[in-house]
Amino acid sequence: MLRLEDVLPKMKEIISEEIGKVKIFDKDVAEVLGIKQLSFATMKKRGRLPLEEILEFCAQRKISINWLLYNQSTKSLEAQTDKYVNVRYFGDIFASAGGGAFNYEDESEEIAIDEHMATLMGGKAQMKNIDAINVLGDSMEPTLHDGDIIFINRTLKDVNKNGIFAISTEIGLFVKRVMPKSDGSLDLISDNSMYGVETVRSENIEVIGKVVGSVRGM
Repeated sequence: MLRLEDVLPKMKEIISEEIGKVKIFDKDVAEVLGIKQLSFATMKKRGRLPLEEILEFCAQRKISINWLLYNQSTKSLEAQTDKYVNVRYFGDIFASAGGGAFNYEDESEEIAIDEHMATLMGGKAQMKNIDAINVLGDSMEPTLHDGDIIFINRTLKDVNKNGIFAISTEIGLFVKRVMPKSDGSLDLISDNSMYGVETVRSENIEVIGKVVGSVRGM
């Protein structure tokens, strides 16, 4: 699992280049990310990664999040090559323990996905069908964690096939394993054994799509 201290050296190098190759401290990174110094120090101590702020940091500079987090290099910090594709990220949409419907009119931003990750999620041709949202709660642990970003393929809606799906219900948006029942209802199953199975009528839900990838968050 990535920790804040794993990406700090690169962020300091980027900021240093921007302001004249001076020495950069943790407090300088915190200021650039818009995080209070005390909160930033606590995140570093606990190994938490402020993913939303880092995504914004990368988006402003046209830096691949994959390069920053996983050292998947590009020719230059601001180079955009055909090795990268963008997907929509809805930072204000959360799924798992409820939180409302998936509204495509909500504000979104683009995040860069490298060709390796794109291949794992079905290939570059599928990226136009993929959106990213946030996981809320621990009901899908250990598979998905609170704060993770999940990638949903909107064209994969067949719940008869194995997998995890984003489901919009009358009481909120969920990410669950789905098992169809003979009476036409659906069992929404959590990977965390502390949570029970929820049963819904198929006509009362909308399958948003299948979860095809994830990035570990805070």
